[in-house]
Amino acid sequence: MKVLVTGSQGYLGSVLTDVLAKAGYDCIGWDTGFFRDSLLYQPPTTQTIFRDARDITDGDLRGIDVVVHLAGISNDPMGKLDVAKVYDPTRAYSLKIAQMCKRLRVKFIFASSCSIYGIGGDERLTEASRTSPQTFYSLNKQQIEEDLRNISDQSFSPIALRFATVFGLSPRLRFDVVINMLTGMAVSDGVIVLNSDGKAWRPNLHIKDVCSSVMRAIELDYQGGDLLVLNVGSDENNLQIIDIARIIQRVVPGCDLKFLSENPDLDKEGLIRDRKVKSAGGDSRTYQVSFEKIAEVLPGFKCEWSVERGVIEMVEVFKTLSLTHEVFKRRGFYRLQQLEYLHSNDIISDDLFWLKDHPTGQSLT
Repeated sequence: MKVLVTGSQGYLGSVLTDVLAKAGYDCIGWDTGFFRDSLLYQPPTTQTIFRDARDITDGDLRGIDVVVHLAGISNDPMGKLDVAKVYDPTRAYSLKIAQMCKRLRVKFIFASSCSIYGIGGDERLTEASRTSPQTFYSLNKQQIEEDLRNISDQSFSPIALRFATVFGLSPRLRFDVVINMLTGMAVSDGVIVLNSDGKAWRPNLHIKDVCSSVMRAIELDYQGGDLLVLNVGSDENNLQIIDIARIIQRVVPGCDLKFLSENPDLDKEGLIRDRKVKSAGGDSRTYQVSFEKIAEVLPGFKCEWSVERGVIEMVEVFKTLSLTHEVFKRRGFYRLQQLEYLHSNDIISDDLFWLKDHPTGQSLT
């Protein structure tokens, strides 16, 4: 089976392409290359086409059996850019690729996010629950789901996997997602700094369980005639941020816990601070998610990684790599800051097209 993964050189794609290849799939990566050089360690070799997802044509999809669509802006847009210029193209090319898949009878799997729930109470939210996106990123995911739902019929039954907040090792690691950031901080600096009061709830999902869910979705013979939406994660990994910090403190003894609201100088580089968290220290994005449906629809799928197990693995690798403060703060591991750098240095345009040499001939770090 031939699988095309868009966004193949991102945080998820850098792991997924290797997992699919080792599982026997003929896997092709497609990526524009914004994070090509953002490497913590050397990734496995994957066949990669360095082009923008907006350039995919029918011809590129001929012979492809499945498209796993990861490509997109994975954080909220830079301050100098209009939101529409960042997210409207993402929505447009996602729909365009899905429509091509429909014409060519190619299976389409979309990487959505549990963040579209936004705000929840004490109940665990299901796929049928009301959504309340709190960021432009989350709204974009919801809009793409709506577009997929609108073009679904008996000839085209796409799947949207709403991933919980992903954590775990990747060659192109993100230190701007909560568990990775706090673990990296603990190892490199001996301190955990929270950018909120830590009371917000998050569902969490290990990157290897992401890959497992994608493979199960590829294998699933689903022809329901509408968009199949599945929350991906486990009930056990619904945790408050403060509890995640305490897990990391147990794994890294002697690690201090501090709050950015009490001392802003703890983040002089502006990498830890979350622009979506209010200055008072609270985070309005708090929700718990139910994962009952995926167990029914994908009976072979089960999350194997707890937060603690994933933290232990990261700590071991970070220590082996001698993770330093300088490496932890490297711009390429923070998606928003990397894009801002490329834009402010006239390497990419306002609508995120390359202005200078393509990454095949240019270092971006």
